[in-house]
Amino acid sequence: MERRVASCVFFLLVSISVTPAFAHNVQAVFIFGDSLFDAGNNHYNNNCSAQADFPPYGSTYFHHPTGRFTNGRTVADFISQFLGIGIQKPFLEAQQEVINGSRTEYPSNGINFASAGSGLYRATNSDLGVTPIQDQLQQFQTLMDQNLVDRKLLEKSLFFFESGSNDVFNYFLPFDPPTLTPDAYVQTMLTEVEHFVDQIYKLGARRIALFSLGPVGCVPARTLIPGAPVNRCFGKMNRMAKNYNKGVENIAKNIPKKYPGSVGVFGSVYSIFQLYHTTPSSHGMSNVTDACCGDGTLRGMLQCGQEGYKICDNPNEYLFWDYFHPSEHTYKLMSKSLWAGNKYVHPINLKALANLTIT
Repeated sequence: MERRVASCVFFLLVSISVTPAFAHNVQAVFIFGDSLFDAGNNHYNNNCSAQADFPPYGSTYFHHPTGRFTNGRTVADFISQFLGIGIQKPFLEAQQEVINGSRTEYPSNGINFASAGSGLYRATNSDLGVTPIQDQLQQFQTLMDQNLVDRKLLEKSLFFFESGSNDVFNYFLPFDPPTLTPDAYVQTMLTEVEHFVDQIYKLGARRIALFSLGPVGCVPARTLIPGAPVNRCFGKMNRMAKNYNKGVENIAKNIPKKYPGSVGVFGSVYSIFQLYHTTPSSHGMSNVTDACCGDGTLRGMLQCGQEGYKICDNPNEYLFWDYFHPSEHTYKLMSKSLWAGNKYVHPINLKALANLTIT
């Protein structure tokens, strides 16, 4: 995971200098992905049925549902707060406000385009009305084409990307058996990641953070897949996730070589999850297998908030909030590792990325 870091750092030093750690050179974050990042876009999409805009979602931090698929904040939210720039609005909310005149321009601290349930394949959960990564990119490009985002702001922005969990999970659903082998399926996903990075760079992105998938095969919702084990993680699914993650890591490593003046960072979410899974008590967790909120086996057979759901007494002791998603406590720990750690984020952490002066 850590090989050739020195060569990456060399490429960074060619075009970048470091400023004092307290002087963040980032004013905005632009976020693309799925439910791990979605801050409520699906809520503002009337055609979308993948929703978390009902109790008890949001209950721990916001004290009301926000459309986030957890009980509080996500990694993107925490990092923005670490930066001191405030949490990004969902694109569709900001667009609605601009159209109805309640705000005159798009937010200057960035925009969240992520859509829960989406993937790198356009077909992934398309029946739910989600916004695939290609359309999220198009939404951003349209804002740029219409000069609704200041191009100078992009030089002082972080770009976050995470996608693919829904693609991998859906590969194993029995309703529509895949025609591609696991390797070919993952390679098609990686082609889309490369295209995303290429396009986002052309639009002005220079600080690009790519995040790996977590161990998708460990989510409580695996109980919905016929033949998936309950007493352990689903190995076939995790192998696909790890294969994809290796490809994303290579893409991130090549960003400064392929795109002059840019920086690529890789966040190994998978490794962070493994740490919590193997040493839960060291991280304040007592349960790393079941969802805090849901019902059925592992509380993974019913979405949190749906009729008949049950909820744990202390979400902070659970790795998972609902059948797919981490608790806010998990997100907070993860954010700290990605922000200031050096073991699970390469070649530099997000704090160092925010402190770089790109020339």
